[in-house]
Parts: sequence; C-alpha cells; structure tokens
Amino acid sequence: MENKKLSVKELESRAKETRRLIIEMLARAGSGHPGGSLSATDLVVALYANVLRFDPANPQWPDRDRFHMSKGHCCPLWYAVLAQSGYFPKEELMGLRRIGSILQGHPARTAPGVESASGSLGQGLSVGLGMSLAARLDKKDYRVYVLLGDGEVQEGNIWEAAMACSHFSCDNLCAILDFNGCQIDGRCEDIMGLEPLSAKWRSFGWHVIEIDGHDMGQILSAYEQAKDLKSKPTIIIAHTVKGKGVSFMEGVIGFHGRAPTPEEAQRALKELS
Repeated sequence: MENKKLSVKELESRAKETRRLIIEMLARAGSGHPGGSLSATDLVVALYANVLRFDPANPQWPDRDRFHMSKGHCCPLWYAVLAQSGYFPKEELMGLRRIGSILQGHPARTAPGVESASGSLGQGLSVGLGMSLAARLDKKDYRVYVLLGDGEVQEGNIWEAAMACSHFSCDNLCAILDFNGCQIDGRCEDIMGLEPLSAKWRSFGWHVIEIDGHDMGQILSAYEQAKDLKSKPTIIIAHTVKGKGVSFMEGVIGFHGRAPTPEEAQRALKELS
C-alpha cells in the first residue's frame, strides 16, 4: 500500500523523535549500540516514511518492498521506525533486550516487520541479493533495500555479493552505506582502509550515489534516482556522523557499543527535545 509522504520538515521532526526513542530504549536496556543507530537514523526514517511500500497490518503482504538491516547491532533504530510505522505499539520498545521481548539485541523475526535475522556482519547484501532474485522469479515488482555499515564492507562476503548483484543486473536492489568512518575497534581508515570506495563499487558494476546522509533532500533524491535506474544495482554512500544528534556522542568510538548511563541519557534527551 502507498503511505502518506512527509515533507522534509516533517521527516526531520520524525528523525528527532526516533533519536529520542533510541536513547530511551538503550538507557532502559543498559546495553546496546547508540553510535551507528544515530548515524543511520535519517536514512531509515526517510526510507520508511516516503519510499517503502508496506502494510503494517499485513507484514507478509507479498508485494511489499523489502528492507534488511545488515548491520544488525543497530536494530534499536529499526525497531523505533517499525513502531512509528505502526507494526507494533511504541510501548514494546522499552522491552529491548529483555527476556521474552519481541525486540532482541540483534534483529529476529519475533519482531513484526523484520524480514530476516541479522547480526553476523557481511551477510546482508547476500540476503538482499536473494530477495532481489526472488522478485524476478516470482514476477513481482517489489524493491529491496539493504543497510550496510562501513566497517562491515571490510568483509569479503560483501564483495562476492556485490559481484553477483552486478552480474545478475539486480536493478531492483539498493544498498545504503552508513559511512560514518568508525567501527568498534577504531577509525575504519586505521583498521582496514576503504578508499577509493566509490571507485571500487563502480568497478564492480554498481551505480554509485554519494550524499550527505543527514540531508533529507539529498536522501530522498538518492532514493528516487535509485528507483529510476535500470540494468544495474545502486549503492548510496551516505556520509554520516557517528552518534549524530547528541553532541557528546558525535564521532566518539566509545559509543559504538555502549549504552548511555541514566545521566547521559537525560543530557542527550535534553539536546534532542
């Protein structure tokens, strides 16, 4: 089903609400990954609000677009957006990482709207490839979107999948790279350099779009361009800031996988109010 599209201003407001939910969830859980969840917020909010075709009342609707969060540790973001989109009540978010909750620490299909489990990095683009080819075999026109982390694309499996996506001309597939420059062990350029990143993807036969991953106008334009392109897959390389929206988390590698303390959460929520 087609969902009502939001203006750029409305998207920015929703993204701020999403960031507040992420902070509240992680503070309540006492564990989790704020840095990458906050950096990718604008990308996922815009995707669900204005791009994806879905029906929260019928999560398995055959003609729905598919989204897979390959960097599964950032599922607090995904869960917040799913709740905002009507898949389950927002009250469920405060059960993050608790025994018996539908919202586990990495995506699991216990959560309505989660297409497939993730968490082991490097596998998500292969999942997206399978979904893309399934659409072709089933003669469906749905699109597939996969969110990748920049540390994740150091994995060899990503490049095997990238080669296959190009070989099979998967033009219904769009990868989104949350390029915040940081991973759990440090800066990506120090752990395993990625540059020249755009040239690498182009050499594998992909259409490459580079954007500011916090500019809603650029994000929406990139999604439209990807949708219109035929004959090859698209990757959107979104330049983002780890911990975006919370000043003391921005660019701080220590917040990759550490939840805010109650005091830090209050500071963060005050900034996001």
